[in-house]
Amino acid sequence: MKTRTFARTLISAVVAALAVASVSAQASTTSINLGNYSVTGVYSLGLTAGTGGAVSGLEASAVAYARDRGTLFFVGDEGTGVIETTLTGQTLGAMTFDWTNTGSSKHDTEGLTYVGNGQLVVSEERLYDAYKFSYVAGGSASLANNGVSISNAVVGNDGLEGLSYDPRNGSFVTVKQDVPEDILSGSLTFGANLTGTASMSNLFNPTLLNVTTFSDVQTLSPVDALIGTSAADNLLILSLGSRKLLEVTRTGQVLSSFDLTNVLAHNGIEGVTVDEKGNIYLVAEQIQDGIIPPNAASQLIVLTAAVPEPGTWAMLFAGLGLLGFTARRKKA
Repeated sequence: MKTRTFARTLISAVVAALAVASVSAQASTTSINLGNYSVTGVYSLGLTAGTGGAVSGLEASAVAYARDRGTLFFVGDEGTGVIETTLTGQTLGAMTFDWTNTGSSKHDTEGLTYVGNGQLVVSEERLYDAYKFSYVAGGSASLANNGVSISNAVVGNDGLEGLSYDPRNGSFVTVKQDVPEDILSGSLTFGANLTGTASMSNLFNPTLLNVTTFSDVQTLSPVDALIGTSAADNLLILSLGSRKLLEVTRTGQVLSSFDLTNVLAHNGIEGVTVDEKGNIYLVAEQIQDGIIPPNAASQLIVLTAAVPEPGTWAMLFAGLGLLGFTARRKKA
């Protein structure tokens, strides 16, 4: 009986210690530390899906994680539609885009984010416009029904390259690709025939990041382990030109980075998203530089933390230390 009582006491003490260590580690978290990450999977993405294979995934340009579905969505810069996949790239379904009355001639979809309840926002690079729609597998989204023009500037092929939703307050963060790079944050409302309104402002001078061209952005607030910490306010910035993934503050301080130089070196990596566990998903377009053998499909790249975070070690050591201390007192 004494042994069982002692064991229960030890277990209760360890649980309490782990809880305290968890709160302490969480409160001090300022970064997800991309240096702890490694590539744990690369998967080919389906080229077509939907009725008649109408949706092309040849040049994957943006990706979004849907927490309430446990899936990914991605678009290609052909602007034909959106494809839903598993977390390892298997096609689940697709929806086509109807560009009527949007004013778009290039249909250059370079940004995608998920806002919940089956709703996504896709952006058109050259018009600097964004459109919200509800996903219906096998359906068609009339983009002009719910849109907003973020900028009226003439940006050409160097415009709106990525956007991300912040579920904490319903705001958005966007990045402009080049000439010059730019990063904006604020609110977007959507309306028929682009009658929505945008209230966006510059976050920081993009030259602080010391990279060439922005290809996407992702808020880190959806990561459960970061809730209540300063790291929840951080952003992931993907640079196509410098082949880097950066973790940055909203004042432009680079906290950590991941070198993509040797990750699918012949594919342009253009999109990034993150799930609630902190796993990072990137999409890359197919090989376009003539390297043999060419890969005819876009690729999904998965990054996961390769080693335990400091908070995990803190909880473990705190628990073990308390266990040993209690055992010594019992023997005495």
